[in-house]
Amino acid sequence: MFYEPSKKNHGLPKNPFNSLIVPRPIGWISSVDINNIANLAPYSFFNAVSYQPPTVMFSGGAGSSEDGMKDTIRNIEASGEFVCNIATWHTREQMNQSSAAVPPETDEIELTGLTSIASELVNAPRIAQAPVHLECRYLKTVDIPGWTKADEYKMVIGEVIGIHINDELITEEGLVDIAKMMPIGRLGYDDYTRVDSGSLFKITRPR
Repeated sequence: MFYEPSKKNHGLPKNPFNSLIVPRPIGWISSVDINNIANLAPYSFFNAVSYQPPTVMFSGGAGSSEDGMKDTIRNIEASGEFVCNIATWHTREQMNQSSAAVPPETDEIELTGLTSIASELVNAPRIAQAPVHLECRYLKTVDIPGWTKADEYKMVIGEVIGIHINDELITEEGLVDIAKMMPIGRLGYDDYTRVDSGSLFKITRPR
């Protein structure tokens, strides 16, 4: 099949785009607002974008607040910092719960029964149940034009200034045991996937 996204002429029950760019890692972003109330939300439009310095990005659409912004993005632009917690198989239910649309004054960490712990370099909290945390300094926001105002997205870019890795994930060889971590990824529709020992394979790069 062939279709033009702007014409929405795919003829399918749902837009297939999100089922094609897969799997997408989930940036489980924690931040604080100007009143120091914590916010936690998952973003599947998330990835690393550079190596030195390590830099990550995530993007979100319009929010339900009066200013039309997601609480996460508003908090980050005001505070200049955030934490990316890596979502895993063991935290999948809490990750999903934290995506609920709730008032800005709601602390999603408390709402989902997770444990908040202090970061080393930023004020935004970390999630104790997540095995990896990336403490980030906000760099910039890139506005992504939409077909309508409701379709506009904002891409947030942050420099990773501190990295926490659960010691249990470090092998005797000094490598990160991804199979033991079991990170999850977003597919299309309501589908997700996980990385485990059964889904890993190696390919050596050509020299």
